[in-house]
Parts: sequence; structure tokens; C-alpha cells
Amino acid sequence: MTSFWTGKRVRLRGIEPDDWTAFMRFAVDEERLGDLLQPPRSAEGFRTWAKEQAVAQSDGECFVLAVEAVDTGDTVGSIGSHHADPRAGWFEYGVTIGADHRGKGYAAEAVVMLLRFMFAERRYHRCQARIFAHNEGSLIFHRRLGFVEEGRLRDHVFFAGRYHDLVMTSMLADEFAQLHSMNEHLDVASNASRT
Repeated sequence: MTSFWTGKRVRLRGIEPDDWTAFMRFAVDEERLGDLLQPPRSAEGFRTWAKEQAVAQSDGECFVLAVEAVDTGDTVGSIGSHHADPRAGWFEYGVTIGADHRGKGYAAEAVVMLLRFMFAERRYHRCQARIFAHNEGSLIFHRRLGFVEEGRLRDHVFFAGRYHDLVMTSMLADEFAQLHSMNEHLDVASNASRT
């Protein structure tokens, strides 16, 4: 059977200690995009974080995964579920792709894999994503995936010397199922066994 976590372009996997350099680059990329400004972290800080992530136990609800390009083996981004309420059936996720790897379909495939896992395997009903209003690229990306804009929190975050709006988006499991196969990994395995 083909791995659930491997698609045509990307493979989602646990973070390895050697991923620290990629995550250090992602932090710089996010700052350039106008993300929340954080104090600089040392190379040793990134090394320590990656080592901790490599041995961290996931509860299956909140986790961070590396996004690896299938064709090159490069760590091109990260994706994860950051908040989850199993009782209410919702989770919140985030994705980042390094600046030099954007526009190749990595983010879309990674997000679909994560949503398929959370909706089909973990039985969540709703996924939420918070997007800075000035990040038009991310808003367009989420609309294309099928996320619905639910509202705008005015002047909700402060960074770069001023307040910014935060756009709340979501997708429900049945909306996802209408756009994407819930069992693609099983479909691929079934087709492979027939040939």
C-alpha cells in the first residue's frame, strides 16, 4: 500500500534534527511576508527546537510535520494542527512553504493530506484557519481549496507598528469530501493491486 503521507509532490513526515536549517530559513521567509515579528533565534535555538520536535510525542490532535519534496528530498515547508477541540470537533491548522519552493503545488497537496487525516481518520468536523487580511495570496489559496470566509476580526493583531485585521476561514468535513477524495490513499493502493 502507498503511504497515506506521500503524495505526488510531497511527503509529510516527522521533524528530524537536521531540519533545523530549513526551519531557520522558514522563519526568515515568514518575517519577510509580514508575519508576526519575533526576536531573532540563534542557530543553536533552532537546533535544540528541531531535536525536541524529533522526539516529541504527538497526541494525534496537535502536531507539526515537515513537508518534503518527493522529487528532491528537500524540506520545503511545515504543516500542523495547532489547536484542537475533539469534543466540539474542530481544529486549527497552519502551513508554511519556503520562499524558494512556492508556486509548485506543495502547499495545496500538503493541506489536502492533513485535512484528509483530520477529517477521515480523526473524525473532526471543522477546520479553521486564521489569515492576516493583508496576505492576499493566502486568502486566495484558501478560497481555492474550498475554505469559506466567516468573518473579519478588526484590528485584532498588532505588529509592524500598527493593528491588522485577521480573517477567519473554515471548511467542514462534508465540504472537503465534495472537493477531495476522503480515501485517496486507499484508492491508490487499490488501483496498484489491480495492475
